[in-house]
Amino acid sequence: MLELDGLVKAFGGFHAVDGCSMRVNKGEILGLIGPNGAGKTTLFNLIAGALQPTSGTIRFLGEDVTHLSTDALFHKGLVRTFQIPHEFHRLSALENLMMVPPHQPGESLFANWLAWGRVRKAEEEVRRKAEETLAFLELTHVAHERAGNLSGGQKKLLELGRTMMTDAQLVLLDEPAAGVNRTLLRKLEEKILILNRERGYTFILIEHDMEMIEKLCHPVVCMAEGKVLIEGDFRTVRSDRRVLEAYLGETPTAIERNEAEHDPQVETLRAQELPREDL
Repeated sequence: MLELDGLVKAFGGFHAVDGCSMRVNKGEILGLIGPNGAGKTTLFNLIAGALQPTSGTIRFLGEDVTHLSTDALFHKGLVRTFQIPHEFHRLSALENLMMVPPHQPGESLFANWLAWGRVRKAEEEVRRKAEETLAFLELTHVAHERAGNLSGGQKKLLELGRTMMTDAQLVLLDEPAAGVNRTLLRKLEEKILILNRERGYTFILIEHDMEMIEKLCHPVVCMAEGKVLIEGDFRTVRSDRRVLEAYLGETPTAIERNEAEHDPQVETLRAQELPREDL
């Protein structure tokens, strides 16, 4: 579905993404992990058309989309969310969803005057889809609340709902667990799995929550210094010595001596399965 070949993004002499190649197959939930500064968000911006690569190619559904805009990619079914939700905070949750579908007849002043019946019918269809989406996300009870008043977890669910209002085929999720309490996080995980397994959505997911990565993602890709360090299943990636080195920038021996200064992500990786002799 998505192929990246030798992607490079340079800012002056600094390569934020440096020769990155990977493939995402239809129906996958690919997890993208790595320390801060690894190039994950820059890679997302390249895939989504927010940045233009210095070199390399991006192919989506067999088509070269390297230099397409975010808007053009949206209409082809490639959609992204953000670590900080971009809701219309003064509009209700329902109105936020109804704003998403493009080319609605009501956008035209001419149609509102001369084809109000068609406009009304289209609006009713969009409203029905938005209400069904809120019901799926278990947000019906906040349908008429201002989106700006929702909790962090509810905003993340609403952001997921906005992708459901499009014809999305590939969804880029940027740190969906950030700012979400554990109860709503479990619900968010459940909805992502249903969309993937029952509705055919493909996801690429940037996340620092290793528990979420383990539950949802296969394969998992770890980036460091703008490059793909390793790709494989979660067990393989978390057992690779280079992953710990990338997160802390130290050798395993030094890591052992500085246990009191652990990065929480590395603590999770180590606590889950790394054998002591590998440290």
